[in-house]
This record gives sequence, C-alpha cells and structure tokens, in this order.
Amino acid sequence: MPREFGVVSYGVQLPDEFLIAVQGAVQNTGAHIIELENSGSPRFQASTVFVSFDGDAAALRDAVRPHLTGDLGCAVVPPPLVGEGRKLLIMDVDSTLIRQEVIELLAAHAGREAEVAAVTEAAMRGEIDFTQSLQSRVAVLKGLPVSVLAEVGSVIELSDGAEELVRHYLAAGHAVAAVSGGFTQLLDPLAVQLSLTFAEANVLGVSDDGHLTGEVVGAVVDRAAKERALRRWAAEAGVPVERTIAVGDGANDLDMLGAAGLGVAFNAKPAVRSAADAAIDVPYLDVVKHFSRH
Repeated sequence: MPREFGVVSYGVQLPDEFLIAVQGAVQNTGAHIIELENSGSPRFQASTVFVSFDGDAAALRDAVRPHLTGDLGCAVVPPPLVGEGRKLLIMDVDSTLIRQEVIELLAAHAGREAEVAAVTEAAMRGEIDFTQSLQSRVAVLKGLPVSVLAEVGSVIELSDGAEELVRHYLAAGHAVAAVSGGFTQLLDPLAVQLSLTFAEANVLGVSDDGHLTGEVVGAVVDRAAKERALRRWAAEAGVPVERTIAVGDGANDLDMLGAAGLGVAFNAKPAVRSAADAAIDVPYLDVVKHFSRH
C-alpha cells in the first residue's frame, strides 16, 4: 500500500538541473509526486517533494544518490516523520550542536591542545576505542582549577542555525535532546539556555580543593550509551523510535544514528557520512528542521 515520503533537497543554492534530476529519479522508482514545497533561509535553500510510494526509503535513497555532491544533499524522510505525532530530535554536542570540541578547549589550558586534538580526531574516525581515548584525554586535565570550566563555557559557540532548529522543534511540541561524550558541567548550562527536554554527558571529577582529578566519574557516555539514551528518552516522551531524528558527526554517534527513524551525518567523518540516512555538508544545522513535516 502506498505511503507518503518526503524527499528534501538542500544546499546553499539549488540549481534547477539538480532539482529536475532528483524529481526524475524519484519518479523513475514509480513514486507519484503529490506536493512540492520550497523553503529554506537566507543561508541555504530547501525543496521538498512529497511522494506516494509503495516501496521503502532505501529504494528512494538509492535512486537519488547518484545526483548528490558535496554541496547538494538530499534526505529521504520516512512516513513516520512525514506524518503527524510528536517527534524526538536528538543531537550530538561537540562539532554538531556546538562548533568546537570541548575537550580540546580544556586541554589548551594544560598546554596539550594539539596532542588531545589528534586523539579526538582518531576517535571520531573510529580508529581507536572511544572510552580509552576519553580517559587518556581527560587525564591531561588533572590539576587544572575548576574555574577553567566557566572559562571554556564562556567561549562555546553554537553551530549556525542550532538555536533556530531547537526553537522550531520545541514550538511544534516535539522533544529535543542532546547527548554528549563531553561533559555535563558544560552541557548543562547549554541545556538550560536552549530549554532542551533531555541532556546527558560525562561527569568530570573534581577534587575537594577545587581541581579537576583527570578522571571521569561514573559510566562513560559512549556510542552504546548514546543509543540507549535515544531509546530511553523516546519512551519517556511517548515517541515511537520511528519518529526520532538523530544528528551527529563522529564514530561514537553511529549506533544512535542507526537506531533513529532518520540518522543524519552533520559535516561528519567519512565512515559516519556513508552509514547515515542523510548527510549535511553545509555548516547550517537548521537544515534538519525540514526533515519532518509537522
């Protein structure tokens, strides 16, 4: 039985020939176009074709894939996200919700930024174990005064469009969450600032004399924990997993992206980009607001 899908094209500019190619590829699958919606912002353009199709999202993705380039993307939005009902948007934090990697900002205070950045990059590519890499990176912070947390917090920058994206989903009655391999001492203020529904991150140890211990307190928020958070928060919000959108950039986001109704790679590492349902290669996080209809 045919169901309604959304096929969202996006880019800084959307050439007519690209839109024509995407629509032709969609129609060649046997899908029937029922509505066209052009939208976007001053920074990017978006064009959504709503189609009736008796196949699955994978068939539509395969059809449009040959037409995609680094500047021009296309997301196939499955029926549960096109239809009505509350949704959950869950995002990674470092290099997704925010522009920076917090661990590197902290390491700069210990004079170890370049060393830590190299380990972070390898971990995000999936080349080394995330938990071990996190513990080794946090260890270099030992002895720093706890005041560095406020200093780093003051220079964190949200990604372009992040605030607009969160506001859009919350205003529509959806739940918005952030889950991070970073640190709750820095995520919590952001969660309050953005009125996030849920937030979770690692806890940095702090000694009685007000210095970082160089350790993570409690269980590490790794890729498996991120998927568990998605499922737990979806249940708490009364949202079926099929109506969730997950956004991330690194290897520790892969389980979360795979479990979501739509997994989105945001300026991501190659392994993540190839595994995700959709990839955004422009620096505007609010492209994601076009990935659900209501």
